[in-house]
Amino acid sequence: MKDFGLKKLYYSISEVSKLTGLEQYILRYWETEFDQLKPSKNRAGNRIYTNKDITTILKIKKLLREEKYTIEGAKKILTDPSIEDSANQFQQLNNKNDHIKTISTPTNNHTGTSTLIKDLEEIKNFLLDLYSKL
Repeated sequence: MKDFGLKKLYYSISEVSKLTGLEQYILRYWETEFDQLKPSKNRAGNRIYTNKDITTILKIKKLLREEKYTIEGAKKILTDPSIEDSANQFQQLNNKNDHIKTISTPTNNHTGTSTLIKDLEEIKNFLLDLYSKL
């Protein structure tokens, strides 16, 4: 678990706001949107956050702000983390596909290299076809 600098069991909303770099109103809004984020309240009715809550907040922040998921997308990932893994694998395949498309075929007038060029072109087409089916 991440060390937040404070050695406490519970944190106030103002402490969590400072730790996460998020405004308090955003934290309150996220509570209404994400079932995983339900901090307890003390006797005075003030929110008290645990380290688990803070970790969840940072995960939501990463999904929404860095990875550019919608709130609905972030909800699905928090419910089923395998969705994020699948999305990452899909992005990696797209990156490989883009790389394959950039392979240029050298032109050479020598007869020995023309066979090699044809073979490379066939491999390139095969790989493009393979990645398009994934």
